[in-house]
Amino acid sequence: MPRSKRAKIIHESRTAKKSHKEQTRRLYANIRECVEKYDHLFVFSVDNMRNTYLKDVRTEFADSRIFFGKTKVMAVALGQNPETEAADNLHLLTPYLSGAVGLLFTSREPSSVTDYFDSFRPLDFARAGTEANRSFSIPAGLVYSRAGEIPASEDEPISHTIEPELRKLGVPTRLVKGKVMLELTEGQEGFPVCKEGEELTSRQTTLLKMFGITLSEFHVALKAQWTRSTGEVKILEKDEAGMEVDGQ
Repeated sequence: MPRSKRAKIIHESRTAKKSHKEQTRRLYANIRECVEKYDHLFVFSVDNMRNTYLKDVRTEFADSRIFFGKTKVMAVALGQNPETEAADNLHLLTPYLSGAVGLLFTSREPSSVTDYFDSFRPLDFARAGTEANRSFSIPAGLVYSRAGEIPASEDEPISHTIEPELRKLGVPTRLVKGKVMLELTEGQEGFPVCKEGEELTSRQTTLLKMFGITLSEFHVALKAQWTRSTGEVKILEKDEAGMEVDGQ
C-alpha cells in the first residue's frame, strides 16, 4: 500500500538553503558596508593555501573583516571604474583581484598589518604538484626518523614497521637485525627524494612527510592598500627584483 503523503515528517530544525544570488547580494552588501566602516583595505594573495592557517589569520584579525574568494563579486562591490566605485580610487584595486586573493578591511595601523604578515610564515608538508624549494636525500646506512636533518645523537632510528612502506615507495631498504638500513650502490651518498625546483609527486610528498620534512610555506602576500581618509592606493606587491608590480 502506498505511503500516505499526509504522514510526512517535517523537521523544524531544517533550514532552507541560501541561494547563490542571495549569497552574492550579501557579499556585495557586506563589502560596501566595510568600505564605510574601516580605515584601510588590503588586497592579499595566499601561497600554499591551508584552511588551518587562514583560520589563525582570522583569529588574529578578529577586530577586522576578511573576505576570501569570489573575486568577480568583490570587484563589482569595490567598483570597476570611477562611476561605479564604492569610494574614491577603489577601482584601482580591481586589477589585483585575480587568483587566490582576498580582502582585509581593518582600522589597524598599516605598519602593524605588514609586520604581522611578514613574520607569519608557518611551514607545512608539501602537496603533490608543489615545487620543491630545496633538495632532500636519505643518507646511506642506518635510517633515522629525520634522515640526517638533525644530529644522529638527537635522533632515533626509524621503526622497523615502516620498512615495508619505504620499499613500496621505491627506497632500497632492508632489515638487518631489526634495524632499517639503506643500501646504495658504490659512490652514492644518499637516496635522492627530491631536487630543488622540481614538481613534487604524491610518492615524494609521502616520503617527505614520513621524515618530517616541511617544504611548503603558507604566506599571505599583501598586494595593494587603500586608505579611506585620503583615497590613496599604495602598491605593495613586489616582483622577484623587488620592484613594485603595476596592475594597470
